[in-house]
Amino acid sequence: MTQSATSDRPEAATIEPRLHAAGRWGRFIARRHRVVLCAWLLLAVLCGAGYPALHARLGAPDYTLPGSASQAVDHVVAQHFSRAGVEQDLIVFHSGGYTADTPEFRAAIDRTLPAVRDVAGVVSAIGPFEGSAAMQISADRHTAFAVIGIDGSMSARSEVAQHLQNAVAAVSDSTVRISVTGYSPVQADLMRTETADMSRAEAIGVPVAAVLLALALGAVTAAMIPITATAAGIALAVGILFGLTVFLSFDSLVLSVGTMIATGTAIDYAMFIVSRFNEELTRRGVRSRREREAIGQAVGVAMDTAGRTILASGLIVAISLCSLVLVGLPMLDGVAAGVLAALFATLTSAFTLLPAAMGLLGPAVNRGALPARLRPAETRSATASRGWARWAHTVMRRPVLFGLAGVAVLAVAALPLTGLRYGVDMGLRSVADQPSGQATRLVQENFGPGLLAPIEVVATGPHDSVLTPAGLSAADTFVGELSHDPRIAKVLSQPSDGRLLAVVVPRESFDSTVVAAIVSDIRSRAQDVDSAQILVGGTTATFADVSARITSRFPLVIALVLIVSLIFLVIAFRSIVLALKAIALNLLATGAALGLTVLVFEHGVGESVLGFRSTGFLQVYLPMLVFAVLFGLSMDYEVFLIRRMREAWDRHPDNASAVAEGLERTARPITAAAAIMVAVFASFVTADVLELKQIGFALAVAIALDALIVRLILVPAFMRLFGRWNWWLPRLPARCQRKIASTASMIEPTASR
Repeated sequence: MTQSATSDRPEAATIEPRLHAAGRWGRFIARRHRVVLCAWLLLAVLCGAGYPALHARLGAPDYTLPGSASQAVDHVVAQHFSRAGVEQDLIVFHSGGYTADTPEFRAAIDRTLPAVRDVAGVVSAIGPFEGSAAMQISADRHTAFAVIGIDGSMSARSEVAQHLQNAVAAVSDSTVRISVTGYSPVQADLMRTETADMSRAEAIGVPVAAVLLALALGAVTAAMIPITATAAGIALAVGILFGLTVFLSFDSLVLSVGTMIATGTAIDYAMFIVSRFNEELTRRGVRSRREREAIGQAVGVAMDTAGRTILASGLIVAISLCSLVLVGLPMLDGVAAGVLAALFATLTSAFTLLPAAMGLLGPAVNRGALPARLRPAETRSATASRGWARWAHTVMRRPVLFGLAGVAVLAVAALPLTGLRYGVDMGLRSVADQPSGQATRLVQENFGPGLLAPIEVVATGPHDSVLTPAGLSAADTFVGELSHDPRIAKVLSQPSDGRLLAVVVPRESFDSTVVAAIVSDIRSRAQDVDSAQILVGGTTATFADVSARITSRFPLVIALVLIVSLIFLVIAFRSIVLALKAIALNLLATGAALGLTVLVFEHGVGESVLGFRSTGFLQVYLPMLVFAVLFGLSMDYEVFLIRRMREAWDRHPDNASAVAEGLERTARPITAAAAIMVAVFASFVTADVLELKQIGFALAVAIALDALIVRLILVPAFMRLFGRWNWWLPRLPARCQRKIASTASMIEPTASR
């Protein structure tokens, strides 16, 4: 039914397949490409123009956990210790030429404190000569600090910190350097660093992806279509996120992760569709843009095959990300919402802008073609290259050997997971050149790092009632004993309204494992106090609560993703064995990627090459986030590969031939798509912010392992070992079979011709 692209015209007797909804939609858009392209141009300009406004609305990551002990402490402090503030930040004064006793130094303090007190959200400002001079002035008297109490939610306090930095900058001069530090000021500067990291990563990843696209599609024009669709999709995502800020709060991590995943998936999705479109043009022998009907039909088939595959992939990614809501953590809810918005935007671009662009260009998609030897065989003739089929038969001749070797490699890579340690790194090193980083260094050198975000201990009666005399005595004794802990530098206590607040200053930084252990020990000892309710709060305690929640809910997230994925794959593949195999191999590949991430970022292997210093742990949310994202992304390749194998099996039930043909038809686009996604994710390894570096590394390694070991080695090996069992599905009642077939027809690509 097909002929070489060298023929003058396709055979008149060619029978076009019946298109499903996705194909008819693609053909409809292709015929109205001018209207769609003009609408997209206007939409992209309007949404893209909203980026500065979106960025202005971003806040700090909200690590608060509703109903946690740390949140209860925030409530008690806000209610009964309002002068202290929910968070204490520091304004640092430093001069190399003047000391705190000189008029110039005092003048800097005197003009700064009134300006700071006028900032909305600041509830107190205690200068070095109003509080404890011995504590607030350094031994050499060239550095001093004021304690600033601020109120509000964790996200709102980041905005207050930015206003503080602006107020301090307005009164600064060259005599005394004045800067702000603390949890929220560091977060405010960290957001600027993440924005710079994202821009640098895109400047590296997108050009590399463009080169890979040209090699994968065989022409410069064809490569520019996915790039254009991706840019438009990200612009739409910006517009959607801006609209959602009316109801939700987002942080800079949401924008960074959303952009990272949207860029990788959008380019991949577009490449699959354009590749199939080009194959259909070649099959029909279309040479002129005037052949509108044939071009429209080629667009329809591309959307009916590759388009439905990416729709299935997007659905799995969405389901996986929605599982993060089970954790009940606002920060993860924001990440899930942000990535879902980006995913929706990229799919919208793929199903509207892409068919319009293909309908406009037609065979002009191959302008700027590469030399023939570098172009895909499918764009030169209707016959695919046999190289990948030969590789599949090589693997299937020794399936046990290849299977054991592939599993062994992934298992060894996953071994470091047995020593996985969680933590939260707040990026102090990545803001070293920012104002908060400079202030942080002065505090660490002159006063100790524990002042940046001290631990808060509150003592009340039951349900925030007033302490009894016995309870107050027990609380005083408990707080007094804390000062004897060698890990604690100072304990400051303050009674108010029959309650007690103690500010515990550790000797280490608030995001260190040492301070996390202090919080755990204080909470453990507090359980032995019967006459008072003692709660522990502050930034480190918040991190501890978040870590406990994530680790306890992670099994639920895994279970939900696996169950939903199993149901989806059974319907898509009409096979129990293939679905179970896909899930097992995905788990193995994800474990291997996380194991290598532990090896690098927890144990420091290669840290000098990647430009970071190991913290000794992974960001607490990273394994869960990577698992949820990867399980969806890898299904894209799985569905694309197995469906081609299934099509071959349905035509002729020969297992080895079906596997070889499926790999022959999909290996090049899968490998190219994986290389593109690896390039996009790996570009974030250049980030200064450690969490972006960890996420980019984990995703890049996972995609590489999935494409090279799972798809090219383990899948053909296990398909050969399982033989006819690959296609087994237990007999179900006729009604159930009809429902499965109907659902499968919505997500399965049309059989290849």
